[in-house]
Amino acid sequence: MQDPHCHSSSIAIDRPAETAFEIMSEGLKQGQWTWGSFNRREIEPGLFLGQSVFTGKDTYVRLDVDRTRLQVDYQVGGAKETMQFRNMSRVIPGDLLKMGPDKCVVTLLTWRLATQTDAEWTQVSCVHEAEMFLIKGLLERN
Repeated sequence: MQDPHCHSSSIAIDRPAETAFEIMSEGLKQGQWTWGSFNRREIEPGLFLGQSVFTGKDTYVRLDVDRTRLQVDYQVGGAKETMQFRNMSRVIPGDLLKMGPDKCVVTLLTWRLATQTDAEWTQVSCVHEAEMFLIKGLLERN
């Protein structure tokens, strides 16, 4: 069944979970792989601003980081006043999945807004799948 409410993307990474979590949980590092808010800068403590590579429009992002669970909730919006929870990432340590301690799985989830068209939902879903390969590449380069 194709889930009409939530899209998930996951990828195995040949790095420890804590290493992968850094690129998911640090606002400026995240700006290296997220096409919806690329080339980020921190405009006030904990608030980041980047631009969509598709539209060039500003995207504001605030991260709610849970280091213990290796989970991040992302508030996103076109303006500070319109930001809302949109995405979540989770890093699962390789040991939990019988992969070993030097591997992990990174998962990105997003939920569909009732206001999103089918085309917009398809774009978000495809982009998140492609971003998985960017995350993997950035982490495994060195």
